Amino acid sequence: MFYSPRGYRVTLPVAQGWEVAADGRADLELRRPASQAGILLNATCEGKAQTRPLTVLARHLTFGIQGKEVLEQAELTVAGHRAFRVLLQGRLDDAPVRVEAYVVKGQRCVYDLAYVAPPAEFVGGVEDFRAFVRSFVGP
Repeated sequence: MFYSPRGYRVTLPVAQGWEVAADGRADLELRRPASQAGILLNATCEGKAQTRPLTVLARHLTFGIQGKEVLEQAELTVAGHRAFRVLLQGRLDDAPVRVEAYVVKGQRCVYDLAYVAPPAEFVGGVEDFRAFVRSFVGP
């Protein structure tokens, strides 16, 4: 279990191979070095994020991805909060990637949860990520 000082918590994946990245820039970054897959969770509790539409926040979350092709997108609820989910593919640092990302609007913060992997390896970790998202509890 990961407890954030910002008041949220999430259960870490139980599958083998996920490691907490010591050098991550997000609140929590998990990497699966053998597969080049990664999971991140970050909270933004200041600025104008709370006032922006979920679709705009989701676009901001995927800014660095070139040639984006959105495969699925939908508004939903995560931990009782309004959320937006997007599944897309594109290129990141000249390598093909598939991304599943959620933007969740809590009471005080906006939470970004994302899973990124090469397309051929995406299926190998996406269920770990979805369990991670289902375990999220935020204020």
